[in-house]
Amino acid sequence: MVTIKSDKEIQLMREAGLVLAKVHSELEQYVKPGISTYELDAICEKLIRSHGCLPSFKGYEGFPASACVSVNEEVVHGIPSHDRVLKEGDIVSVDTGVIWKGWQSDAARTHKVGKVSGEVSDLVDRTRESFFVGIKAAVAGNHVNDIGRAIEDFIIPYGYGIVEALVGHGIGQEMHEDPEVPNFTCARRGMKLRSNMTIAVEPMINMGTWDVAETDNGWTFVTTDGLPSAHYENTILIREGEPEVLSLLPEEKKFYGVL
Repeated sequence: MVTIKSDKEIQLMREAGLVLAKVHSELEQYVKPGISTYELDAICEKLIRSHGCLPSFKGYEGFPASACVSVNEEVVHGIPSHDRVLKEGDIVSVDTGVIWKGWQSDAARTHKVGKVSGEVSDLVDRTRESFFVGIKAAVAGNHVNDIGRAIEDFIIPYGYGIVEALVGHGIGQEMHEDPEVPNFTCARRGMKLRSNMTIAVEPMINMGTWDVAETDNGWTFVTTDGLPSAHYENTILIREGEPEVLSLLPEEKKFYGVL
């Protein structure tokens, strides 16, 4: 069910988003060669709780960690492990969420570990850029499909694959609410966007094929050709004009030129 938030509820989601933005910013300093994905998750949970929030991912449908930590060909839902140690040239996406006074925020960042190749660096940067291109269409009166079309029009000329098995979503008191928010063009226009809707837009972009497969652990998705994948996500508020990005720091909003 789609929920339209009151001004009070939106303020609580702003607060949740600001905490999540701080967590991602603070976590970035730890992304270095030699750290395990288990250690990153432990740090992430400690940071979330230090801000008085709950980690929304932990225990969600049985997920065992506070963050999905996905390396290289892992698209999403990587399970943190002592055995998965980051090395120079890797990329790692950290997808996590917080609950603040019953309201949620969800965001993901893909980090470069040390010095990465030029083509991998471009993939990470263009995935992030596709988010900001996509949300230009996320205004009241447009349709959900307008977001996916904008992302697709930006990404396809680079020859990348857009993951179709996984999409963005509404968010509020529940982590996943209606509507689904694809990162690609669909046959139908999808739901009309309304002011005070809150959604998570999260392009997942592969260097090669769009095709992904679920691994034996029942959570993690990987690219079927073994090439790297990048992921970037924020929680946003739909408005009559430009949307408000709830899970960025004020200085990040200024840098990217968004509200």
